[in-house]
Amino acid sequence: MLIINLVKKAQKGNDKAFLKLFQHYEQDIYRMAYVYVRNKEDALDVVQEVAYQSFRKIDTLRNPEFFKTWLLKITINCATDVVRKNKKVVHLKPAYEEFMGTEDEDLPLSMSLQDLINSLEDDEKSVVLLRFYHHYTFIEISKLLGIPLGTAKSVLYRSLAKLRKQFKEGDVCEQ
Repeated sequence: MLIINLVKKAQKGNDKAFLKLFQHYEQDIYRMAYVYVRNKEDALDVVQEVAYQSFRKIDTLRNPEFFKTWLLKITINCATDVVRKNKKVVHLKPAYEEFMGTEDEDLPLSMSLQDLINSLEDDEKSVVLLRFYHHYTFIEISKLLGIPLGTAKSVLYRSLAKLRKQFKEGDVCEQ
């Protein structure tokens, strides 16, 4: 109930109410962004972009009870844009990577699980993360991603089949 009241205040132009709301969900936004972009700096950039876009467009939110869902949709869109832009970047040769620091320990996922999730297509990754990481129902996922309910289910089951296959092939488990 408090969240809904804060959303209504923020929609009326109350900056402090928006700040409280955003800070409440900032960790969720960062985690979702990190899974897509795979590094701390880009994830923080996504969080900043989500803050800007959500602040600017909060008056377009029709149902205050879906504020978190709305924020996560903005996060997915921003993270996907960053990934798309990064594909155009030329990467250094692996021999030079030893001179650069890496910070892959931000998310409490094991590297094998993170690698498995990163092997999924963006739509598959979105459905898996929303279902198991954020505990959304299939109906909520279909509304959030703008896809039919049956498609959300089939994408999830297809993704899980891919993950199982990769898990078994990757010497991650013993048979």
